[in-house]
Amino acid sequence: MSIIQQIRDKAAWLVFGVIALSLLGFLAMDAFVGRGGGGMFGRRSTTIGSVNGSKIELSDFEKRKKGMEDQYRASGYPVNEMMQQNIQEQVWNQYVEENVLKDEYDKLGLDVSSKELDDMLFGDNPPQDLKQQFTNKETGMYDANALKSAINQLRKQKNDPRAEQFEAEYLPSLINSRLKEKYTVLLANTTYIPKWMIEKTNADQTALAAVSYVNVPYSSISDSTIKVSDDEVSSYVNKHKDEFKQPESRGISYVLFDAAPSRADSQALFNQLTQLKGQFASATEIPAFLVQNGSETNYFDGYVLKSKMQVPNADTLRSLADGTVYGPYLDGSNYVLAKMIGKRELPDSVKCRHILISTQAGLPDSTAKARIDSIAAAVKGGADFAKLCLQYSDDPGSKEKGGEYDFSSQQFGSLAKEFSETIFYGSTGDKKIVKTDFGYHYIEVLNQKNFEPAYKLAYLSKPINASEETQNTASGAANQFAGESRTAKAFEDNIVKRKYLKLPANDIKPIDNMIAGVGANRQLVQWIYGADKGDVSEPYDMGDKYVVAMVTEINDEGTMSATKARPQVEFIIRNEKKAQQLIKKMNGPASTLEAVSKAYGNPIMRTDSLGFAAPVIPNVGQEPKVTGAAFNKEWKGKVSPAITGNAGLFYIKTESISAKPLLNGNIDQQRTAMMQQMKSMGGYRSLEALKKAADVKDERSKLM
Repeated sequence: MSIIQQIRDKAAWLVFGVIALSLLGFLAMDAFVGRGGGGMFGRRSTTIGSVNGSKIELSDFEKRKKGMEDQYRASGYPVNEMMQQNIQEQVWNQYVEENVLKDEYDKLGLDVSSKELDDMLFGDNPPQDLKQQFTNKETGMYDANALKSAINQLRKQKNDPRAEQFEAEYLPSLINSRLKEKYTVLLANTTYIPKWMIEKTNADQTALAAVSYVNVPYSSISDSTIKVSDDEVSSYVNKHKDEFKQPESRGISYVLFDAAPSRADSQALFNQLTQLKGQFASATEIPAFLVQNGSETNYFDGYVLKSKMQVPNADTLRSLADGTVYGPYLDGSNYVLAKMIGKRELPDSVKCRHILISTQAGLPDSTAKARIDSIAAAVKGGADFAKLCLQYSDDPGSKEKGGEYDFSSQQFGSLAKEFSETIFYGSTGDKKIVKTDFGYHYIEVLNQKNFEPAYKLAYLSKPINASEETQNTASGAANQFAGESRTAKAFEDNIVKRKYLKLPANDIKPIDNMIAGVGANRQLVQWIYGADKGDVSEPYDMGDKYVVAMVTEINDEGTMSATKARPQVEFIIRNEKKAQQLIKKMNGPASTLEAVSKAYGNPIMRTDSLGFAAPVIPNVGQEPKVTGAAFNKEWKGKVSPAITGNAGLFYIKTESISAKPLLNGNIDQQRTAMMQQMKSMGGYRSLEALKKAADVKDERSKLM
């Protein structure tokens, strides 16, 4: 005890010193960094990028992105991970475009006045979405006053997010569209094409050359005899930097561990549904039974025509007796039990007319019922149906047409159930009062066409999911592999040892969600960009699989490395070296093509229709250098020096230069058409040029 006490006494200063330093370090870190990246000297940035110095804030970006996602959802598009990534790119491009164009608008003094904005909203040519929403259904005319009233009401509701969206997003978007339209028109009106340019274009398009030539293919020298070094690739890339620019990207190798349902999982679900077969057959409350047993398919309480019944085993299902259950059977990735509810003859299309007395605006039910009864009595007494409809019906979609509608059998489920059953299950000539959620209808069935057998079936459908055991097996294998493969060498060795399949994924961008071949996983992309080359990830859950990845490639923004560029460059350099070898074989300038043919052992060929505008040699390919030389009058009647083409070495002799007939010789028409084309492309090309010249900093990956 005395020894321990001495240690404590003598080391006390050290303990206190360590504690003091730790506290100071903690306080300093909090001061410099602070919670969430803030603090005394620092604050976490909320900027995700800038365009020509104009910052783009994360909150604004997310708000616009969410608005666009909501629009897609409202239009019926599935906003999955891939769609979200596409929307994110659309929003980013919008910000870039708006910022680069804003500078141009300011330089030119372009603006949209309040009077002009009023005209855009309430004038004769409103935006299409407003026109659709505020067109009077009775007159078919755009109701600007209705829009004014709606905007005034919206502006009074300060806490309504729709009001903020209208002021902060919709109106600025409308103004930007008008400014872009003005800018594009200004650019288009600067387009000019001189007459001589059309004449030169025509001459180029019609020029033909008759050429004799000797082609010595590069393939006559084996690739294995020509070595291309990294220095040679780097030298080529440095001379052509604009052709080898690359964005920031990374590459990985990865191994997948399958967590998809096993045969045992499939069999277990099959057995489960087999046991439910008897209960399904005896069930009387079909919707409740399907919900209780977790069916993926909701109950459709309607009949489907034989010709429209597009399901597996359709012939077998149609032959079932009422109340009989068939299955389980496979439908995609689901097992299904099908129960026949009933059969009947059904028309494929129906023509009907109706008068609606709506109860949705607060009209008492008794008043509505009394009114529809009076209408029915009036029709029975000989009153004009169309006039009564125009006077009393609350359905704006049909009152101008005498209440008439044409429906196909496929619209059965989209109509009120009571309405559908009246027109499809009844007979031509039926007249009936029907109550729906909309109110009271007086319906007359005018015509029914194309009767055929129809079937009502209930489907108990369940997906084949992986069991916990299957998931654990895949997760365990992935974790074991990741744990034993912490280095690049171990990763490679374990793949060989376990005979796993290694797969590549390249060109992964910092802001990507989706990795080709792997799937959507933003967390995995973030790990890839936080790792070093050779680092190996922990397993990532991808739903029906686990993935373990190793970073194999880090490409910084700028010029490609020799390794990255080699696949594009190696064959070019190799062909250049082959060309030099072949030129030496000629041992000096060629006086005749016969001498060239003899030196290389290749025949003299001829083409009589080599076009200047289409540099393709028949049976050889595209050879622009050869075509250019063919129209050089210096080589008319004599042999050219060696030309290093795309596919081989060429020596040519131009025999003659001529022109084919011009199909449209009207220069004024050609000039007008070309100017129109340039005008239509001017806006897009100018925008692309502005984007290319802009100082764009994309830092989304740091915060998203």
